Amino acid sequence: MKTNSIPERKNVPAKDKWDLTSLYMSDSDWESDLSLIPVLADELCNFKGKLASSAETMRDALDTYCQLLMVMETSGNYAFLLVSADAGDSSNQEKYSRYMMTCSQADAKTSFFIPELQSIPDDEMKKRMERPDYADYKIWLSKKARMKPYILSEKEERIMALQSEAGETSKHTYETFTDVDLNFGKVKTPDGMKPLTQTTWSSFMHNPDREIRRKAYKKYYGTFDANKNTLASLYAGSVNQDVFLSRARGYDSVRQMRLFPDKVDESVYDNLVNTVRANLEPLHKYYSIMKKLLKVDELRHYDVYVPLIPEVNKITPYEDAVEIIRNALAPLGKEYTDTLCHGLLSGWVDRYENKGKHSGAFSSGTFVGEPFILVNYKEDVIRDVFTLAHEGGHSMHSWYSKRSNVFMSYDYTIFEAEVASTFNEQLVFEYLMKTAKDEKLKKYLIATRAGDILATLYRQTMFAEFEHQAHVLVEQGKPLSADVLRAEYRKLLEAYFGPEMHFEKTSDLEGLRIPHFYRAYYVYKYATGISASLALAKRVTEGGEKEKADYFKFLCSGGSRYPIEALKVAGVDMSTTAPVQAACDTFADLVRQMEAF
Repeated sequence: MKTNSIPERKNVPAKDKWDLTSLYMSDSDWESDLSLIPVLADELCNFKGKLASSAETMRDALDTYCQLLMVMETSGNYAFLLVSADAGDSSNQEKYSRYMMTCSQADAKTSFFIPELQSIPDDEMKKRMERPDYADYKIWLSKKARMKPYILSEKEERIMALQSEAGETSKHTYETFTDVDLNFGKVKTPDGMKPLTQTTWSSFMHNPDREIRRKAYKKYYGTFDANKNTLASLYAGSVNQDVFLSRARGYDSVRQMRLFPDKVDESVYDNLVNTVRANLEPLHKYYSIMKKLLKVDELRHYDVYVPLIPEVNKITPYEDAVEIIRNALAPLGKEYTDTLCHGLLSGWVDRYENKGKHSGAFSSGTFVGEPFILVNYKEDVIRDVFTLAHEGGHSMHSWYSKRSNVFMSYDYTIFEAEVASTFNEQLVFEYLMKTAKDEKLKKYLIATRAGDILATLYRQTMFAEFEHQAHVLVEQGKPLSADVLRAEYRKLLEAYFGPEMHFEKTSDLEGLRIPHFYRAYYVYKYATGISASLALAKRVTEGGEKEKADYFKFLCSGGSRYPIEALKVAGVDMSTTAPVQAACDTFADLVRQMEAF
């Protein structure tokens, strides 16, 4: 779908939008489920003070709790998808707000449940977990037992639940502010004036015309500069909330709080940063090659996203992208590819940009309904083919997980999710390289893949360093201002981009525009994910049926194992530095190939 204007949601063809009827046939059905949440919360409250009385009573309470969680997940996903598709629609905002308020009230009512479960003596809990009628809850209960040191009293948990909605204010305000309220203006191009938005930003940065890139960059960051104090205040509020939560629960730090539920040792985080830091030379060489290929006297920040082989201007309509993905993922078998491609063409995906739509891309899979994908597909940006395959990896992970596990243990961690997604990207790259008909296209793909690994491994590690430092500063009692955040980010820009890069005065404002920073300690999982996926893609494509079966065991694990353990089943050990070093070596090899361009 090519257009010089951004359509309103109501004008987007139905075939280009997701079909949410697998969640609810109508808004009235959603309303029914929303109204069921307080009813189920009240039913659960009837068990208050009785959980220890008998195993049967506790199991009945768990059944009610499971039903409550499932209804909350399904109704929440529906409201989230609506507002993601069009945040400018006040009815969508209203639905999402009502959902958040309803859940906040339900959480407050039922805040007794986890503390009361935790109060049951360990020996008695172990006996109950071995009962056949507890089979659906055994894994979930064992994970809750591990969290016991950080569960508060009933009254304290109620307070935490009551403030949960308010605690999301910074995140939601940032999203609305940047996706809806900020006006970045338009940029003059040979095809006329084109709107500059959070979504079209990437197209402008890919434009081969350097002057267009420069103008778009100046306009974009000029808008952020004019609002830098507001944006810094929003992020500081998010970090302060994280610190509050970690201290209230008794963690040593926010990082410990975020990594502990996944049973990921903090050394995994440090290993990632230290290994990537030790491998910055290939990254600096990449930018040196970029300067040469672009034939510029000075490499500027608005140059770094442009395709390095601009004469290969590949147009890939959406349907063609789906067929590329089908063929590329053939090593995973017909069930996998048929299921995924049917979904990509039949209602899983919201394909193109419209006014008010969330920028970027995501997959949102739940136990009920299809695993839905949001993209802002542009047929003239080759990375969008990889993005579609990436989100398809998330969706198929969800598809296998929910078919292999009960509700209470189906949901895998984000740490694992980024493996399945970047695994698919690697297979797409390998397929396109094999089928490329000329050397120019191969060079284009090599440069593109190097850029993608750079963005996922190096760039996300840089982001991880920044958000960790921001949280450490607050934990040390140092407030975050726009100047402090910009200074910290500029140091990282200079370290990672190296001596060839010349930054603008506003370049360090990039640190205020990354939406994932509002999910603390999230971005490092992209870097660990691609490290694991590169190793697994090699293992599967070069191996036999056992290696493929091991990978599917991982996809089917869901939440039945902790992520490090699940990846070991697949054949990679993320508790060591070896996968990260191997990923850096893969990038270095691509850079060596680029030196011959």
